[in-house]
Amino acid sequence: MEKKLRVGILGATGMVGQRFISLLEDHPWFQVVTVAASARSAGKTYEEAVGDRWKMTSPMPEAVKKLVVMNVAEVEKVASTVDFVFSAVDMTKDEIRAIEEAYAKTETPVVSNNSAHRWTPDVPMVIPEINPEHFAVIPFQRKRLGTTRGFVAVKPNCSIQSYTPALTAWKEFEPYEVVATTYQAISGAGKTFKDWPEMAENIIPYIGGEEEKSEQEPLRIWGTLEGGVIVKAKEPVITCQCIRVPVLNGHTAAVFVKFRKKPSKEQLIEKLVSFKGLPQELNLPSAPEQFIQYMEEDNRPQVTLDVDFGKGMGVSIGRLREDTVYDWKFVGLSHNTVRGAAGGAVLCAELLTEQGYITHK
Repeated sequence: MEKKLRVGILGATGMVGQRFISLLEDHPWFQVVTVAASARSAGKTYEEAVGDRWKMTSPMPEAVKKLVVMNVAEVEKVASTVDFVFSAVDMTKDEIRAIEEAYAKTETPVVSNNSAHRWTPDVPMVIPEINPEHFAVIPFQRKRLGTTRGFVAVKPNCSIQSYTPALTAWKEFEPYEVVATTYQAISGAGKTFKDWPEMAENIIPYIGGEEEKSEQEPLRIWGTLEGGVIVKAKEPVITCQCIRVPVLNGHTAAVFVKFRKKPSKEQLIEKLVSFKGLPQELNLPSAPEQFIQYMEEDNRPQVTLDVDFGKGMGVSIGRLREDTVYDWKFVGLSHNTVRGAAGGAVLCAELLTEQGYITHK
């Protein structure tokens, strides 16, 4: 790309906003030119606004330190400075829906990490390796919004990334019933151990709203575009429990599956390791070369060893074995703030750019 696209980060001071900032440092296509946050941060430099709340392990990129934070509510002003925005705002769902559509109506594409628009029928919710064809709903959304360039696209919940790719790879064997338990990192709540000390040596068996997302969002990912809206798939039926565990980064899932067509272990593993999508074929900048890796060791995948596979954009599967009640069971692992949040949104933006949905203003 001759000239980089100008990017704004909405909600730039929060944990996912910070992850966007760190992932976009030295990005070959995108350059962060605008950071926006709440009125209390507006007018300060990004470095001042974040203060001692920088939560990434890598240092704050020099290029953003002196950027003056804009007020995210000043939509026209922010939008005038960028080609598109990533959204990681911390507001109520109604407020998020309203502000993301307001940005879209300024003819500014919005690629969102938020959940507010995940069930808006004409908003694509995409894992780029799995359902890139859902971007074809964007012209219908533009018609509703009255835009020619602006739209909203979202990525799904972080918790489903550790098992949805495997189930997709096994689609031809017709999985129809799934039981999953996810063991979710504290960064999924925007926290570190420093600001959530009570999570050390603790497990909390409840994460608000997470189980419904984990059960329903894969069905929308596997849905079809019909009459200008995405219609969710009917199966596999998924039931899920979501548990918060004392891990900083990395969501693990323990999953049981029933198949209509009975595959062998060798067939299942082969489908995992050979599975790839458009990001791999197009060699997009953030795409992992290997989307899913299978690990033969009994004690893998492990968070400390495997969460950064593919720079945090890959998915690790292990412990695939026959079950006495279900057909097969396995353990999955994905990085919740890279693949599951900011990185997944960056990959969506790369594919949207490659397909001509995001362009220079």
